Amino acid sequence: MPELQFCTPQPIESKTALDALLADTGGKQYYEEMKHLPVDTTKLKAFLDKTCKSRIRTWLDICAHCGLCAESCFFYLTSNRDPKQVPAYKIQSTLGEIVRRKGKVDTEFMIRAMDYAWSRCTCCNRCGMYCPYGIDMGVMFSYLRGLLFSQGFVPWEMKIGSGMHRVYRAQMPVTDEDWVETCSWMCEEYEDDWPSLEIPIDKENADILYLVNAREPMHYPDDIAEAAILFHIAGENWTVSSTGWEMTSLSMFAGDWEGCKMQVNVVYEAMDRLRPKRMVGTECGHAFRATVTEGPYWAGRRDGQTPVPSLHYVEWVAEALRTGKLKIDPAKKIKEPITLQDSCNYIRNHGLTQATREIMSYLADDFREMTPNKEHNFCCGGGGGLNGIGRYREQRNVGLRCKLNQIKKTGANQVVAPCHNCWDAIRDMEEEYQAGISWSFLKPLLLKMVEIPEHLQPKEE
Repeated sequence: MPELQFCTPQPIESKTALDALLADTGGKQYYEEMKHLPVDTTKLKAFLDKTCKSRIRTWLDICAHCGLCAESCFFYLTSNRDPKQVPAYKIQSTLGEIVRRKGKVDTEFMIRAMDYAWSRCTCCNRCGMYCPYGIDMGVMFSYLRGLLFSQGFVPWEMKIGSGMHRVYRAQMPVTDEDWVETCSWMCEEYEDDWPSLEIPIDKENADILYLVNAREPMHYPDDIAEAAILFHIAGENWTVSSTGWEMTSLSMFAGDWEGCKMQVNVVYEAMDRLRPKRMVGTECGHAFRATVTEGPYWAGRRDGQTPVPSLHYVEWVAEALRTGKLKIDPAKKIKEPITLQDSCNYIRNHGLTQATREIMSYLADDFREMTPNKEHNFCCGGGGGLNGIGRYREQRNVGLRCKLNQIKKTGANQVVAPCHNCWDAIRDMEEEYQAGISWSFLKPLLLKMVEIPEHLQPKEE
C-alpha cells in the first residue's frame, strides 16, 4: 500500500499541512491515495455506538420506502427522475448500510458513500417537510458526513475548508490582522464620499455586533464598506470584533464536528467580551445556521441560544425600513420584474420567510414569487458545500437547472439573493447556461435607492 500523505483520517491542524494539501492541485494525489485508505471498522463501530442514537436508528427503521420524498429533491427532478436520486434510497444505501453492517464496510463503499453525501444531497432539509413520518434526511446526511470525515473520506475541498477553520478560524486564509487592516482600508477607500465613515473595532456595549463571511475581506471587501455605510445612514451604534469576526463554518459542510465547536466558540467569546445588545450577521445562510441555529448546541449551551440575541441581515434591513432608519426614494424603486431566492438555511431552517418579503415591498414595484417559494422553495443548487467541490461540478450543474427553471417561470431576469451560497450558485448557473439573469445581494441595491439624510450628504465646496 502506498504511503498516505494527504488523505488520512487526521484533520488538518497546521499551516504547513494546509499549504501542502493546497499544493495538490485539484486533489489529484489526494483522491488517488483515497483508493488505498483503509476503513478502521473497529473505530467506526465505536463511533456509531457512541453517536448513532434512537432518533436516527428509528428513522432508518420506520422509512416505508413510499417515495413521497422523491419529488421534493431537485436532484431527482433534474436527473430524469432516477430512482437512485430518491432521498430515502440515498440515505438507506449509505448510512443505512453502515448502521446495518455495524461499521463493517470497505474502502470502495466509503468512497461511494462520500460521493452520495456531497454530490447528491445539499442537506437543504426540504425532503423532511414532505415525509409522512417526519424523517429528516438532511439531518441524517449531515450525520453521515460526520462518520465519513472521521475516517478520512471527505472531498478535497472540504478537507481544506475544515483545515482553514482549524488554522485560521475562518474559511479562508484571512488572519485577524488581515481583517482589521481590511476594515481600515475600506474606510480609506470611501472617505471621499463618506468622510465620517467608521468601522468601529472592539467597541464594548454597542447596540450591534456585526459578523461577516471570510469571503468578504478575502474577495468582496466592498461588501463590508456597504454594510458600514448602511449602518452609518441608519445611525446605528455598532462594532465589529478583531477576533471571532467570521461566522461561517465549512467544518459543518465537511462533517468536522470538533471543528464546528472550535469555530463557534471563538465567535461566542467575542460576544461575551464585547457585550453587544445583539448580533447581526451578514447576508449568508449557512453562516447564520452555523452560528445561530446549530452553534449553541455545538458549544454545549443548554438553552439553545447564542450569548446575545442574534439576527440575520434580512431581519435588520426589514426592521430598519419599517422603523424609518432607512428610507427608500420611491422614484428609485426597481421597476422591472424581479424575484427572490429563499435561502434554505435561514428560511426553511429558521423560519425567516416574512422579513425578505417585507424588504421587497419597499424595493420593488414588480416583485414576482418563484414557485414554489418560502419554506417550500428549492435549494439554490449549490448548498452544503457543493458550490466549491470540483469533483462534483458536473452533477451540480445538472442540479442548477431546477433553479434556472424556477427563475425563468417568473418572467424576471433579476434575482435578489441575500446569501453567499445562493449568490454563487446563481452566478455559476448564469455562467453555465447564459440565460441573461442578473443577481445581487441586498446591500448594493439598498445603496442605490436609500435616501441620504441631509446631515450626511457631502458638503458643496
